[in-house]
Amino acid sequence: MNELRPVHLRRIDPSQNMRRFYSLSVQPTLFGGASLVRDWGRIGTRGQSMIETFDTPAEAGDAMTRLERRKRRRGYLDPYASRRGSRE
Repeated sequence: MNELRPVHLRRIDPSQNMRRFYSLSVQPTLFGGASLVRDWGRIGTRGQSMIETFDTPAEAGDAMTRLERRKRRRGYLDPYASRRGSRE
């Protein structure tokens, strides 16, 4: 199975009191398929989870790529992207 790296994204907008996280990972199943595990919620909470099962790891990887692209279009960034330009 071609290993896909987990994706961790955040969307923080203080003007809207928005602090969200979104995580995606592909995990193997016992029967040769793959599961796409999604976790999301407000930063600092447990959030929610969803597991989708696919027949092949390639299908799960394609779904993961589509979801990541959609979230990035909606303003989600890598966890440390917002800090890169600021001095602390």
